[in-house]
Amino acid sequence: MTTTLYTSDHEWLAIDGDIATVGITDYAQQQLGDVVFVELPKVGRSLKKAEAAAVVESVKAASDVYAPVTGEVLEANEALAAEPALVNSDAQGAAWFFKIRMADKSELGSLMDEAAYKAHTA
Repeated sequence: MTTTLYTSDHEWLAIDGDIATVGITDYAQQQLGDVVFVELPKVGRSLKKAEAAAVVESVKAASDVYAPVTGEVLEANEALAAEPALVNSDAQGAAWFFKIRMADKSELGSLMDEAAYKAHTA
């Protein structure tokens, strides 16, 4: 079963075992506006929790996407690199940024469930 958690910086994680798929929330993409470019992390890169992992640029601003957990990047979404506008049409689905093998699942305790995230953005 996949569990979805959220960060206060507006990343989402879909967790399946020790693998987390990471992207930005629909709320974040609405704040950014039309996304025109994404820079994804390299496969094999080791990330620490809260480290800048990717960049998303829109017509309004550029923002870092942070690693919500410590781990190793297993896959980057090349379809997103080719078509950054996917973020605007399917932020919490096809527009995931990267998959990471979590090094320490206890880090998940600081993240929010959907209800807490909705309250955070209200």
